[in-house]
Amino acid sequence: MRSIQLRPKYTIILKYDILPGVQERYFRFVMGEFIPAMQEMGFYMHRAWHVLWGDYPERHIEFITENENITEFIDSTRWLELESKLQDYTTNYTRRVQHFTGNFQV
Repeated sequence: MRSIQLRPKYTIILKYDILPGVQERYFRFVMGEFIPAMQEMGFYMHRAWHVLWGDYPERHIEFITENENITEFIDSTRWLELESKLQDYTTNYTRRVQHFTGNFQV
């Protein structure tokens, strides 16, 4: 696997719980479609957390990008389709876009 050198400008932070009974389909979608599509659009997974304790969403995933046109991306048909499909497998879904700092962002 080749190394990718990035100078991230933005991060997209997704938080959610996986719906009961769809874990296998969720996993196949995320690994087989969601992550590859994000990479094709210039967004790379930076961190992924599975939260086991507390009143927090069980998934916390961060994608980073050098893309200056983050607003265009968020409004794109492809992103909206991917986000909608992801939401078919999740509950308590939130998305936040912010400037990349390199620090863990809650």
